[in-house]
Amino acid sequence: MRKYFRLYFKFLSQYLKGLMEYRIDFFVGFFTFLVTQATGIAFIYLIFRQIPHLAGWSFEEIMFIYGFAQIPKGIDHLFTDNLWALSGRIIVRGEFDRYLLRPINPLFHLIAEVFQPDAFGELAVGIILVIIAVIRLGITFTILDIFLFGVAIIFATLIYTSVKLIFASLAFWIKFSQAFLYMTYSLSDFAKYPITIYSKWIRKVLTFIVPFAFTAYFPASYFVDKVDGLVAIGGTILVGVVFSVISYSVWLRGISVYESAGS
Repeated sequence: MRKYFRLYFKFLSQYLKGLMEYRIDFFVGFFTFLVTQATGIAFIYLIFRQIPHLAGWSFEEIMFIYGFAQIPKGIDHLFTDNLWALSGRIIVRGEFDRYLLRPINPLFHLIAEVFQPDAFGELAVGIILVIIAVIRLGITFTILDIFLFGVAIIFATLIYTSVKLIFASLAFWIKFSQAFLYMTYSLSDFAKYPITIYSKWIRKVLTFIVPFAFTAYFPASYFVDKVDGLVAIGGTILVGVVFSVISYSVWLRGISVYESAGS
């Protein structure tokens, strides 16, 4: 374990050193995410200027879900953005060989290679929205609530990463799976809002097939007293564990069928 931590921080220090040479790119990416998320909030605000509630949800409650969704998604974006490269160019160009040469876990090597600081904009928006919503809703967090909040964030992040890993790993078979990954990952935008506002089939997809509902709606709903804790937090933990196992199994199977460059 110490070896992996040392290697990760080595990769991270090298990446940050290079990043400081391109500060303008970093700040442009950071503020681009801020503007993008601000646009989404402005859209919700305009809706609630016309109606006081949406399917029984107030503006502050939806803002809490929206903000909560950004935190695990931002963490996933921060640490696992290289999975997009796996789905796009790494397999096609035969670049995966180098991940098999080092005596470390190939998935760790792939993920540790890229640290995406653009995600700080996403995280900043999420944290700010959650804090504002908590204040306006008058929610009091106990020590247990703070612990459960942290647990929910961890396992929600695992769900994001697991879904990404599953569809990125399809590249081992079809060479280029980025379109499928993008299409599936885009469904996470639905998780920023209460799934009760959608039709029944969309709710089923977001809950049982591509379970993004457990990355925001269910855990966030627990903290605003809309959903039982066993379903919300327990469900998020269960889905996070199950999909982590499934995604890693798909990854290992993909490596077993990988055809090395030139073969």
